[in-house]
Amino acid sequence: QVQLLESGGGSVQPGGSLRLSCQVSARGVDAMDWYRQVPGKRREMVGGITAAGIPFYMPWAEGRHTVSRGSTNTWYLQLNNLQPEDTGVYYCTFLGSWGPGTQVTVSA
Repeated sequence: QVQLLESGGGSVQPGGSLRLSCQVSARGVDAMDWYRQVPGKRREMVGGITAAGIPFYMPWAEGRHTVSRGSTNTWYLQLNNLQPEDTGVYYCTFLGSWGPGTQVTVSA
């Protein structure tokens, strides 16, 4: 089973940015999805990268957040112009394997 570990979360002020990382333990991971869970809501997709290397985003994330792939088993989610409603736990996932998540807190 693939093991995933997110990092890069933290506390920022509104308008701030964070780059989240997802470190993957296995080779052969060619796609990645990112989700988040904000308080009081169901876990929702942010976006991801397909096996063909094509990034995609949910409409609310389009133009504000960016997914990318690093050189060695690392995937990234760049979060920009963060707002308090973006506060939550962010996860990477691949074929049913999930990381433990990383907390993002946005407050003035």
